[in-house]
Amino acid sequence: MNPVHKKFPVLIHNGKPICESNIIVEYIDEVWKDKAPLFPSDTYDKAHARFWADFIDKKIYQIGWKLYTRKGEEHEVARKEFMDSLKLIEGELGDKPYFGGDSFGYLDLSLIPFHSWFHSYETYGKLNIQQDFPKLIAWGKRCFQNKKSVSNTLPDSLKKLVLGFSAGVSMIATEEEEGYKEGGKDDG
Repeated sequence: MNPVHKKFPVLIHNGKPICESNIIVEYIDEVWKDKAPLFPSDTYDKAHARFWADFIDKKIYQIGWKLYTRKGEEHEVARKEFMDSLKLIEGELGDKPYFGGDSFGYLDLSLIPFHSWFHSYETYGKLNIQQDFPKLIAWGKRCFQNKKSVSNTLPDSLKKLVLGFSAGVSMIATEEEEGYKEGGKDDG
């Protein structure tokens, strides 16, 4: 467990902990870059991949959570912001098989866990990701078909729907019981 934030993930290498997902991936890339590099070799391309990974980490996760927990106007705002964010990400993918081009890399690794949540996002966000973002759907299928590390570690998206629903209902109930407040407005 991360000794500062008290959460996972943590990689233990040579008896030393490395914390936080993106930092772990960067560490793995540096230590084992001769095996299967995740980052582009070009410095600009590497910075570009880091930018998009940060965007995914901050935007998709936070907005996705709002799709589960917000209602009314706040839900509609989150829904639009989520769709706009996916549009930007799909634009970055373009017609390439993977975000970095012909091979699976850092940005693919940053987004692929969210692919497992797409069905849940569609259900709770009243979205149609399959129809509206066909390139992202094809990319996700390609990642599952071509990368055993993806297909062997990520759960089925329908299982996420059940788990997400359970967690979301629990979180909403807890927030309401405690008079949850965000930005000074009582949402409970």
